[in-house]
Amino acid sequence: MLREETVFGPIHSRRLGNSLGINLLPRNGKVCNFDCIYCECGWNKDGVGGEALPTAAQVRGALEDKLASLLLDGTSIDSITFSGDGEPTLNPEFPRIIDDTLALRDAYCPGAKVSVLSNATRVHVPEVFEALSKVDNPILKIDAPTNGLAALINQPAPGYDVGRVVEALKRFQGDFCLQTMFLQSPSFRSDAPELLDAWMAIVRELRPRQIMVYTIDRPTPEQGLLKFTPARMRKAVQPLLDEGFNIQICG
Repeated sequence: MLREETVFGPIHSRRLGNSLGINLLPRNGKVCNFDCIYCECGWNKDGVGGEALPTAAQVRGALEDKLASLLLDGTSIDSITFSGDGEPTLNPEFPRIIDDTLALRDAYCPGAKVSVLSNATRVHVPEVFEALSKVDNPILKIDAPTNGLAALINQPAPGYDVGRVVEALKRFQGDFCLQTMFLQSPSFRSDAPELLDAWMAIVRELRPRQIMVYTIDRPTPEQGLLKFTPARMRKAVQPLLDEGFNIQICG
């Protein structure tokens, strides 16, 4: 499901409502420092494109054209969402693009939120952290509480460390959304007691303002993966719900 445009949609999002998407990666390829077994964009090796990453000027132009068109049509949006075909913070002009997007949001659709879906691998970079701190919804991923499980689920680039990500996320002081995929494969399940306990310990340490738990919704590159039902996810996170955490469950 590679996006062919820099600005796409709006589409209905399970978590964000009527969402206008921004893809900061090549229009005909995938660029990511994760290679998740559940990624709807497929494996990294199958999504190599020849185009360069869009520049800040190109993103601003495409976004302004789209927002002007939506305004004329009377189409409202709930979120301007950075998602696309890979990790958006890998675009070297990400901080400038965030500033441009916030300005255009204020001009054309001040009621919309600006959201970023990120795997949190570059939160430790000062300018990336600063940019993410400006948006309404920094939605940052931890799918696995251990490096071993992350190697199975996310297949990250060398150097990834869950502990470093947790330390970097502490800088938000809870003002972010934590996103976690729940799924099952022949070799693991996200609600195995030892994994679930370790993940909940991270949640309690970070105390994010919202937690988004979700499951597979589209075909996956890895075969044999099973999605969770909403009831199964709710059962898994019930101790956190009982403690008052704000958890959105998307089946």
